[in-house]
Amino acid sequence: MKRKLILFMIPAFALMFMSAQAQDKPSPSPMAKVTQMAGTTEITIEYSRPSLKGRTIFPDMHKYGEFWRTGANAATKISFSKDVIAEGKSLSAGSYAILTKPGEKNWEVYFYTYDQGGWNSYPSQDPAAKVMVEADEIGCEVESFLINLTDLRDNSATLGLVWGTTYVPISLGLK
Repeated sequence: MKRKLILFMIPAFALMFMSAQAQDKPSPSPMAKVTQMAGTTEITIEYSRPSLKGRTIFPDMHKYGEFWRTGANAATKISFSKDVIAEGKSLSAGSYAILTKPGEKNWEVYFYTYDQGGWNSYPSQDPAAKVMVEADEIGCEVESFLINLTDLRDNSATLGLVWGTTYVPISLGLK
């Protein structure tokens, strides 16, 4: 009986040890969660933050004109507690996956009704909204991809995608 117990315990301890080791290793693209009040609208963004690590975004990591999950690991999720207007397009309160098609000067930003973390199925669906935004060059390099909310007003905010030397501002109208 003791022998069977020992034989059972060895794999259990090995699994616990491997799990502990996996938890100690940092993710190359760590998760981030941002929750911000903009006017009376709560906006929450959940995404992974890839880093440059000596590479350039284009063409090393991504090609212009191709869909990007706008982060790493899974689809980036944005949630609005109230209806919003993104670059003139209405979005109902709820959660959306944000995918983008980066271009040299302009980015297409797609908001898909969020139904799962995987991002590959979204491009074959119709987006809830698609907007075109001019990309700006910034005077410094941002190592890790960043999504932020700035220019907070009672009835507007800017959703910013920042990475490398590129800044993509998406204006949000708040109801």
